[in-house]
Amino acid sequence: MRPALMAWLSILGMALTAGGATAEEVSARPPVQRDVVYTPAGWPEALKADIHFPAHPPSQSPAHSLAPAVLLIHGGGWAPPDRRSQMNSIAERLAARGYLVMNATYRFSPKHLHPAPVEDLRQALVWLRQNAQELNIDSQRVAAFGYSAGGHLAALLGALDAPPEQRVSVVVGGGTPTELAKWADGKLVVQYLGGRPGDVPQQYAAASPIRHITAQHPPTFLYHGSFDWVVPLDHATDYKAALDQQGIPNELYVMRGLGHVAAFFLDGEAVDRAVQFMDRHLARN
Repeated sequence: MRPALMAWLSILGMALTAGGATAEEVSARPPVQRDVVYTPAGWPEALKADIHFPAHPPSQSPAHSLAPAVLLIHGGGWAPPDRRSQMNSIAERLAARGYLVMNATYRFSPKHLHPAPVEDLRQALVWLRQNAQELNIDSQRVAAFGYSAGGHLAALLGALDAPPEQRVSVVVGGGTPTELAKWADGKLVVQYLGGRPGDVPQQYAAASPIRHITAQHPPTFLYHGSFDWVVPLDHATDYKAALDQQGIPNELYVMRGLGHVAAFFLDGEAVDRAVQFMDRHLARN
């Protein structure tokens, strides 16, 4: 995974130095509250998130006077990237569609091993619900959305059993690793889990979303590049098959001819379809 990750970061840098948004686009963006600490006192690290407020409600119905929320999770191989440079574009698109978005960071490997990021993001969900009234959100309509390692963590939030305040109602995952044992020697996976499959098999079992699918798994939208050699397409097709077996509503959008990095940067149609999926499954009568 390392060469592909380096290529991703290189392309990301080029994208950031390309032309900026127009004045009209900037003025139309919903407001953002940056660097909100969402972890309680005594947490191993003080972790931050940016809160993107919705531009407008997703529906004119009185039943939708409270906005749905999305916990947005960046990728980067469970290692330190910049949540804003990776996920701001998605955050702005979701906010423009009427979602409150929490773009959160989490503890990174190799300093912190699994399940530290999952514990952090569960705390982010708790924070969202504790502040639901102030944020004007519906605490029963919360989705998790991530790409690459972020998609993996979003899938785990959906697959693993947890108290209601730490659960999500919909999962969206792009380029999502679903079975970590497929990388017996992958450096990023090994440093995230603390060893190879033969050394720490329990870690690979605990951290692979596909091993935890039950009938309680929330509706799930997956998108994936057909030429993804970093996280091969069978991670998505196998996950979809497992969801189908449990009768879980799901969709898989295959981005033809795109690899892992290209699918991240050329995700317009994928994100639109993901939002449509969330709209349907987070709707209230």
